[in-house]
Amino acid sequence: MKKLGMGLVGPGFIAAHHLDAVRRLGDVEIIGIAGSSLDSAKKRARELGVARAYANYQALLADPAVQVVHNTTPNHLHKEISLAALHAGKHVISDKPLASSVQESRALFDAARDAGVANVVTFNYRGHALVQQARAMIAKGKLGAPVLVHGCYLQDWLTDERTYTWRLDPKLGGVSSALGDIGSHWCDLAEHVTGARITKVLADLHTAVPVRQAAVTSAKAFANQTKSAPRRNVAITSEDIASVLLRFDNGARGSLIVGQVLPGHKNDLRLEVNGRLASLAWQQEKPNELWMGHHAQANTLLMRDPALLDASARRYAHLPAGHPEAWADAFRNLIADAYAWIRQGGKPETKPAALPSFTDGYRNSLVIDAMLRSHAAGGVWQDVDEHREPRQKQGKRG
Repeated sequence: MKKLGMGLVGPGFIAAHHLDAVRRLGDVEIIGIAGSSLDSAKKRARELGVARAYANYQALLADPAVQVVHNTTPNHLHKEISLAALHAGKHVISDKPLASSVQESRALFDAARDAGVANVVTFNYRGHALVQQARAMIAKGKLGAPVLVHGCYLQDWLTDERTYTWRLDPKLGGVSSALGDIGSHWCDLAEHVTGARITKVLADLHTAVPVRQAAVTSAKAFANQTKSAPRRNVAITSEDIASVLLRFDNGARGSLIVGQVLPGHKNDLRLEVNGRLASLAWQQEKPNELWMGHHAQANTLLMRDPALLDASARRYAHLPAGHPEAWADAFRNLIADAYAWIRQGGKPETKPAALPSFTDGYRNSLVIDAMLRSHAAGGVWQDVDEHREPRQKQGKRG
């Protein structure tokens, strides 16, 4: 099988995980990476074991050896680079969010539809075997009619007021922090697992750390900044805590709590779905367990075991029971689905059901936008703007 050539733009924190995932596939050749300058790209290429560096993304796109572009740049560059890649006829794998606004996301959806190439957004939690197991069980009616969908995504990496990152700059990360960065993951997961859509939201947003002491030298996400480094005060306008009530199109109610300043919570994503017959719950930090709740019998805990999973979930489990699979494995599963789709031409009808496309990225932008509008209106219910949804969907709704 001929190897597909991939290039990566934006060699920051997440870039190493994209490269690790494609290396694990074995049928993808890493052609090169582009950064903010040729010198920075060369430095990261050496660090990441990549042979070629490009002075800018335009040079990378001009290379005929690059067939697939991974866009791992800060949010404000997503539209520009993904749009250029689509116009160049390249398949695109973009980090979430798809773009910095609903309007930019819609532009990318339209461009991807017209380009006729594979277009993927990295809502990587879909790649867990037990997430797909939960989805299959709900689709087959094992829970009965869902009545409540609830959960959280809690982190503590912004607890210290001396922590500052480009994600908190609205010009670079967008107007939303907690919801746009991690709440988006939960919303995609909730809709994907239940097969239902969020139709109305009521949101309360809060900034617990309104002023941060930013190091003068670095604003990289997850950068280690010494306490003695020169600092400047920065007023923060985006939320670091959010609580949201939800309504779904199947009649279910829901709630979501998101926070990035909560000590002790490292990457605490949880989703629970309660139906009339049973409940299920999954935690990202315990990805090999799926809790099943019952009314008139003992609760059970399904451990990830390929022999016990639904056929649709089994292919996402690669190790026998008792051999844990986690975040990097789920990310690899999503990238594997992406390249399987690319090898089939990226046509809508051949997209794997679990793979999130630009359609899903645009849909997610609509949900987050409704939450921001709800808070701005003083905490009142807002509709997710279905009239702004594209009429033409790309294959099965994922």
